[in-house]
Amino acid sequence: MKEEEIEDSSAPLIEHLAELRNRLIKAVLAFIVGIVLVFVVAEPILQFLLQPIEATLRDLGDPSPTMQYTSPQEYLFTLFRISMVFGFALAFPVIGFQLWRFVAPGLYRTEKNAFLPFLVASPLMFLLGASFAHFVVTPLAMAFFLGFVDVSSIFATLVGQVTEGAPMDATVPATQEGIRITFFGKVNESLDITLKFIMAFGLCFQLPVLLTLMGKAGLVSSAGLGAVRKYAMVGILLLAAIVTPPDVITQLILFSVVYGLYEISILLVRMVEKRREADLRAQGLWVDDSEFEEDDTGEDTPTKT
Repeated sequence: MKEEEIEDSSAPLIEHLAELRNRLIKAVLAFIVGIVLVFVVAEPILQFLLQPIEATLRDLGDPSPTMQYTSPQEYLFTLFRISMVFGFALAFPVIGFQLWRFVAPGLYRTEKNAFLPFLVASPLMFLLGASFAHFVVTPLAMAFFLGFVDVSSIFATLVGQVTEGAPMDATVPATQEGIRITFFGKVNESLDITLKFIMAFGLCFQLPVLLTLMGKAGLVSSAGLGAVRKYAMVGILLLAAIVTPPDVITQLILFSVVYGLYEISILLVRMVEKRREADLRAQGLWVDDSEFEEDDTGEDTPTKT
């Protein structure tokens, strides 16, 4: 190969790298803008994320739930962490669009039409899983964890003082024996549990999108997914035991949801296979295995009709 031909062949690679650099710069800028915008409203988002804990404490008898932080920088870092997570979510449409613009020129029109719906369905399914975690799973987990601690004893004593006409003393009432155990939640640790549930369920809800995309690419089949159903059940049970707290109800909820998504994935893959078969039959390219039978010589011969 001549030197000029080598230089010409390297030009497309340099152009692709330059295109990738430009797309990454735009994606990072969108991420930074998302962090800044979310940081402005990070405190209301924090209040929203801590609502399950607040509601649980009120149900347990705490009329004024309070949380604390134990280091000067902890609260600021908590707000910044919220800004990172939700800033990425806010910038994801731009990031996804930049990814799409980078890979789209190398795809055929049919591949573009097949890939684009999954790019739209993925964030929607993540949002659905995150909502399910926040409004269903997290309240159950908080009720399980906080149910072991009596958070109403101090406030019951204070209310009794007011009822009897005595001046309200904000100090912790003395105990005759034992140690009083109550809940003084840290902001970052409570937020960590909530965000773990949101991320775990958001990713679990990607299962239909992932398996359907793999089925469309021919990497998995509905028959294959059905054949390993019992192994999938064991894997989902292990996942439920790891992600959720040691609460049987929460584990059963996660197992039921994820296994239901697995069955839905099998149906979606089967629909993809039927559509592919219909397209190939319309083009006259489909070959049915039942149209052939093996003769005594070991060769396939067409069956008689």
